[in-house]
Amino acid sequence: MKLGLTLLRLVVGALFFGHGTQKLKGWFGGYGPDATGQFFESIGLRPGKRHAISAGAAEAGGGALIALGFLTPAAAAAIIGTMATAIRTVHAKNGPWVAQNGYEYNLVLIAAMIALADLGPGDVSLDHALGIEVKGSLVALLALVGGVGIATVMTQTSPAPPTGDAGVPGDPAAATATT
Repeated sequence: MKLGLTLLRLVVGALFFGHGTQKLKGWFGGYGPDATGQFFESIGLRPGKRHAISAGAAEAGGGALIALGFLTPAAAAAIIGTMATAIRTVHAKNGPWVAQNGYEYNLVLIAAMIALADLGPGDVSLDHALGIEVKGSLVALLALVGGVGIATVMTQTSPAPPTGDAGVPGDPAAATATT
C-alpha cells in the first residue's frame, strides 16, 4: 500500500466534496447555489446559478470519486477543470500568491490531480479492486487537457462584461474563495 497516495486521495477528495457541497447545499458555511450563482454572475459566468451547480457537482462528485479511488482520471479532470476556471475567472489577475487572492493554491491542487492521474489511485482504491485502474503520463495529460478544455467550453459566456459592483451580498469571494 502506498500510504502517501491513500492519504492524498482521502484528504483532498474529502475537502473537495465539502467545497462542492458548499455551493450545492450551503453546507460547511457555504453560500448555496443562489448566492454562489450571484457571485458567478458578477465574474461573468452566466447563468450564475447553473454554473454554481455545475462547479459544485464537479467538485463534490470529483472529490467523492477521488476519495474512493474510483474513476480517478475522470475525477481528476473534473477538479482540474474547476480549478482552471477559478484561476481564469478570479485569481489570474492577482498574480500567484494566495495572500493577494492569487492562484498558487489552485495550481497546487491541479498539480495534485495530475500526480494522481499519473501515479494512479493506489492499491487501496476501487479502481484497483475492480481492475479498472489506468494511470501514466498520457492519462495525466488527458486529464489536464480534458479538464481545462471541457471547463473552458462549458464556461463560455456572452461577450458582455459583468455589470455593477462585484460586491454582491453573500459574495464568497470576500472570504478569498477558490471556486
